[in-house]
Amino acid sequence: MILSSERETAKAAFLEAHGFGDVRRQPLGGDASTRSYERLRRRDQSFIFMDQPPSVETAPCPPDATPEQRAALGYNALARLAAGRVDAFVACAGWLNAQGLSAPKVLAADASAGLAVLEDLGDDLYARLIETGTDEAPLYDAAIDGLLAIHAAPVPDVLSFDGSTWPLLTYDDLALKTAHDIFVEWQPKFRDLAFDNAARAEWEAIWAPIRAKGEAGATVFCHRDYHAENLIWLPERKGPARVGMLDFQDAVLAHPAWDLSMLLHDARRTVSPEREAACLERYLAARPGLDRTAFLADYHALGALNIIRILGIFARLVTRDSKPRYADFIPRLWVYLDVCFADPALADLKAWFDQYVPVEARR
Repeated sequence: MILSSERETAKAAFLEAHGFGDVRRQPLGGDASTRSYERLRRRDQSFIFMDQPPSVETAPCPPDATPEQRAALGYNALARLAAGRVDAFVACAGWLNAQGLSAPKVLAADASAGLAVLEDLGDDLYARLIETGTDEAPLYDAAIDGLLAIHAAPVPDVLSFDGSTWPLLTYDDLALKTAHDIFVEWQPKFRDLAFDNAARAEWEAIWAPIRAKGEAGATVFCHRDYHAENLIWLPERKGPARVGMLDFQDAVLAHPAWDLSMLLHDARRTVSPEREAACLERYLAARPGLDRTAFLADYHALGALNIIRILGIFARLVTRDSKPRYADFIPRLWVYLDVCFADPALADLKAWFDQYVPVEARR
């Protein structure tokens, strides 16, 4: 990793070279990633400065990598994450903006240095607005309309914008397996559980057909982190462009239920059953060609996988990375999971949890 003083020199040189040498710099709060952000100010203008040191993440997944090669490269390749790559952000932002949506416009970028200056979409995150009393209904309606716009758009195998290209890889069987296996790896360290070989064999047998449906249904651009902390309300814009979208650089080709789960199984704020039902109804009403029953079954199954993935990630953040605040979000995820378990098609998965994860560990 580049030392802080060297990194700061590189950042200052980048800003000077791209016409931002005269700005005032204000650090912004971080997230669970290895990125950092600053707000740049020049008179009445503001911009966002993104810093993703290129050497702090394991490599992303090459499009033609075998499962063995992905395992050797590490977690990002297994999960088909972008490893924070700036060229992924630039290419995805360009594609979203080309669909008439609102991703930050990229004003300057150096992918090899891991630096970019972005349009500043403001501070009106969905989560903060709703906390202060804004009616959530129009915000969530617009978020669903944003997903409908994304899901209606044909997607190329490779995204390209302003000299940056990035492959839109499928959220495939191995990536989905990596997602749910985080739980059995890290939850025992968080809640003093033990999963023996028999439990793990049952786990795999339950998930295999769900993964097959997830991969077979991978037909749309998937933002992959589409929730209230990554959506900005832009009421002066029109239609789905009112939804400012952030943190989409890990996009993949995935089942359309995935981003619905990210939105409606939000780890950081409670989405009520009534809001969830209204959003699903809005989505399904706009896509009358979908088999409603089959789609909702996939939503519950892949939603359960997604929730379990997040439970595993938060357990890892708490135990390995010493970030205890993520434990506060965990009880909400168990509530969402119980709702998914109400689907009779997930009876085997529910039974597995009933046998191996005591109720007192679900907190």
